Amino acid sequence: MVISKRWAVFLTAVGVWTWAIWPRFGLAIWQDDRSFAGGRPTSFLIVHALLITASLAIGTTVGVLGVKAWRKS
Repeated sequence: MVISKRWAVFLTAVGVWTWAIWPRFGLAIWQDDRSFAGGRPTSFLIVHALLITASLAIGTTVGVLGVKAWRKS
């Protein structure tokens, strides 16, 4: 499959955007009062941690694909 340079740049930008946004969101979730109860993590924290992890994995994959496509074009 051939990806155009324009799409390669878009995919790379999505990967960068993901890494710009999600870590900050993770910090906000960590500092939220609903994240811990009695010193233990709540389901609120666990669910958000899973969502953030999945988003970072997907964003990384998309970004890597974009960089590889850009280098080949």
